[in-house]
Amino acid sequence: MQIGIAGIGKMGAAIAQRLLEAGHQVTAWNRTRAKLEAVTNAGAAVAASPAELAERCAAIITILTDAGAIAAVYDGSAGLLTGNVRGKLFIEMSTVEPQTEIALAARVREKDAAFVECPVGGSTGPARQGKLIGLMGAEPADAARAKPILDQLCRRLEHCGPVGSGAVMKLTINMPLMIYWQALGEALALCRPLGLDPSRIMDLLCDTSGGPNVLKVRGPAVADALKGAPPGPVTFDLASAIKDLRTMLAEGGRRGLELPLVEKTLACYEETEGKVSGNAEVSAVSVYWANRAAK
Repeated sequence: MQIGIAGIGKMGAAIAQRLLEAGHQVTAWNRTRAKLEAVTNAGAAVAASPAELAERCAAIITILTDAGAIAAVYDGSAGLLTGNVRGKLFIEMSTVEPQTEIALAARVREKDAAFVECPVGGSTGPARQGKLIGLMGAEPADAARAKPILDQLCRRLEHCGPVGSGAVMKLTINMPLMIYWQALGEALALCRPLGLDPSRIMDLLCDTSGGPNVLKVRGPAVADALKGAPPGPVTFDLASAIKDLRTMLAEGGRRGLELPLVEKTLACYEETEGKVSGNAEVSAVSVYWANRAAK
């Protein structure tokens, strides 16, 4: 199938490479052309604009930074929806507020095209392996149409309800994880005076009921960072985590919900960003707070 991808960041590139390996013809567009090199080297074609991408492809995946980027890519002067897109399938995978997806779905349907939102759980490694968790919000017929593509990206694909439901579930699964990195940093600060090897601590935590799956993957890198080793590859950066936390608070406010842990976690992440870098791996939060409390 001819599949277009708009938004070639870390996740967009991994998704493109996965689809190429699955035998699809992939065309990519990104605002910053330098980021296209990884996917063009893997065999992807390049579109000059989002409009050209939509013209050339039967299905278009978008994975973008925020609501502003979505508006620009879909509705800009050479946006995805500027041409004739009747009958095409749009799969929107960004992490944004539910009302952003609902409003976009209405604009896509006005053009007689199909729309599925499917934010995903997982980072670049699972994306390359086709082991993401997909959280669809769509009408049943549109979900069925998108499923063959998404099954090649996801080990588990959940149809959560109509458009907007996927965004809610993405915030739901990200919330405990974002809070965890902060909690881990505080826990490490508490036991730091014991002088134990960080690798030993991570191994112990992974063997307890308080050790989530992500610790089994990222724990060794956190331990290495605590021992002064250079950081490994970034799979999900701190700036993106801060954006997600702000999105959670905005959605909570819209629903009349208090989210005090999210609010405090955001403040802690923002302090970390100021001292480290928004480009750092999100687990840098744990390292920063473990060391900060020891000063």
